[in-house]
Amino acid sequence: MRTDNIPTRVTIVEVGPRDGLQNEPDQVPTGAKIAFVDALSDAGLPVVEVTSFVNPTTVPQLADATKVMAGIRRKPGVRYPVLVPNERGLERALDSGANAIALFTSATEEFAQANIRASIDASFSRFQPVMERAKVDNLWVRGYVSVAFGCPFHGRVPADQPVDVARRLFDLGCDEVCLADTIGVATPDDVKAVLTAAESLPFDRLALHFHDTGGRAIDNVETGLTFGISIFDAAAGGLGGCPFAPGAPGNLATEQLLSYLQIRQIESGVDLDRVKHATAELYQAMSTSRSSAVS
Repeated sequence: MRTDNIPTRVTIVEVGPRDGLQNEPDQVPTGAKIAFVDALSDAGLPVVEVTSFVNPTTVPQLADATKVMAGIRRKPGVRYPVLVPNERGLERALDSGANAIALFTSATEEFAQANIRASIDASFSRFQPVMERAKVDNLWVRGYVSVAFGCPFHGRVPADQPVDVARRLFDLGCDEVCLADTIGVATPDDVKAVLTAAESLPFDRLALHFHDTGGRAIDNVETGLTFGISIFDAAAGGLGGCPFAPGAPGNLATEQLLSYLQIRQIESGVDLDRVKHATAELYQAMSTSRSSAVS
């Protein structure tokens, strides 16, 4: 149910280093990734999703996950989650010193097969031992529901489908669940429909992840705020896209979200100028790396 209870403060989950860089056409130097993560945490971002421990052959851009985790400077009070697909990924994450992880599943069977080569039910079977170990090791766990508003293989997604999957993730033991507009097709009406269907879920632990493919990301954030949602994903520089979702470039830019929040006088604790600087430094490093590769 719509509350019109706009939060006075929101949490921005920075996904640029993981979701943003996983689909870059050129390899980003490990040192540049480490500097990017450090600069983002120095900017005041409370959650910086660092990397992914999926099979390196699947997402080669993040094959240096262990080195990145070893190199970052972990700032007190900042959470640094990493994506793990299964028990093997969890082992690698734990070996790297991770204390927060993220699990991915889908709102549609078609995308689940394309993304993780398994059904939704099978993804939960994989998650069960991961979650059991995570709780033993006191890890914070986030669950993602991909294509929560539209799927490149299925089309429009009925509102109850992502909500059902989100409920299963909470029941599994996830500390937070994020509904992701993976291909950027959501409209405010779609967001209203899903959040209305989700009214029995814990909204204080529910996050929204928007791509700006259709230019509606901020409108969708606005709708989420009216429902009392206070956790939003964003990627510095608007980096991002999903290698398994055709037509999915461009996460909502952290800079754009921060500018909007400033206008609305909603606090985030994040320094916009420092985020801009972090993005500029990353782009400079990427440009230098490309020039070196060409020469």
